[in-house]
Amino acid sequence: MTPVSADPYRDWLRQRLSAELGVREADLAVQGAVQRRGWTAVRTLGPRDVIAVLQDVYSQMRENFGDARADKWLEGTTLDLAKFAESVPVPAQPTAPGPIAPAPSPVKWGRRAHDLPLLLARSHAEIASRSLGAIRTNPDLLSLERAAEWDVQATQAEVRRWETEEMLSKLRADHARIEVADQVAAAVAQGELLRLTVQELEEASRSGQVVSPQLAHSRLMVTQTRAFLEAFTPLIDLEDADTPLTMLELDLSNARFSLGVPLHPNVLRARHALNYAQWQAGEAGEASPQVMQAHHNLHLAQAEAQAQLDATLNAARTHQATLRQLAAQVETLERRALQLTQVGGDPLSLARVRLEWRQVRTAARVQAHRLEEAVRLLEALVSEN
Repeated sequence: MTPVSADPYRDWLRQRLSAELGVREADLAVQGAVQRRGWTAVRTLGPRDVIAVLQDVYSQMRENFGDARADKWLEGTTLDLAKFAESVPVPAQPTAPGPIAPAPSPVKWGRRAHDLPLLLARSHAEIASRSLGAIRTNPDLLSLERAAEWDVQATQAEVRRWETEEMLSKLRADHARIEVADQVAAAVAQGELLRLTVQELEEASRSGQVVSPQLAHSRLMVTQTRAFLEAFTPLIDLEDADTPLTMLELDLSNARFSLGVPLHPNVLRARHALNYAQWQAGEAGEASPQVMQAHHNLHLAQAEAQAQLDATLNAARTHQATLRQLAAQVETLERRALQLTQVGGDPLSLARVRLEWRQVRTAARVQAHRLEEAVRLLEALVSEN
């Protein structure tokens, strides 16, 4: 029987890099990546760590062999890694005996209720790790070790899920603050345009033109805009509206995102359930109804994870394309405003351009924020950090 490697992902990585770079260069690439990230030399690598090393090698290959060959190599290697991750769990180290992860002092339900799923996930991960340790020390349970390793990997993925939710929650709060500031800044620009419009209509009225309906409507809009500004201006820092747009440039067709399926918490949980069902089935093997049902559940979990990944990627691509269009419009309006200022354009025309600039910039900001949130989620699925 072939012994199970203590570091299968490192072995896989060395084998793949050796075929492309040679044995010595492959070892140097792995060592360099470990040192740059401050990892310990004995760290057991997982698929996310392998992705980090592959990105380093990819950058080197682009310089040495060009983009085409480097892109083809990275895509093929990453897809193979995703397949490898479907069948090989990351070897886990059991946790030493002791109290379960320390809990904060009791709080009223609802006050910090959002912390509880992460606390629960961390406790499950620690319990799974201890169970693995107990299984490894009991000869009667050694055949359950593989299922236990999938259990550890699944519970750790659940921790990552809730840590990602916490990160995204904070990010969305920051984005909401700036988006409200954008809305207020646009209202300020609208207020200036309305003020100048009312002045122009009043002059037209005095000269005998029939503009009463337009003048009444503009005065009403001024009143509404002032009411909005009185309510919201104290709540925000208007300087936030001048924060530069975040223009993320990311290749959203990158094959490394395919790792989001085999590393999805639900897929890992279903794979653990399959391995456990296989252990329980004993000699009945794959013909066992429980094993067949576990295979079906795994297939459903993979399909759902793939659908979620595709939806996130498609949303990110849409935000990215829309952002580029809106950013181009923002630059066009900035040039138009500058030209009007330089040639001494009338204040009303300049106010119209500035309002349109604020409105388009506000729309671009929303797209930039949604893109950043989608990208941060995608990175969390496959990144080692």
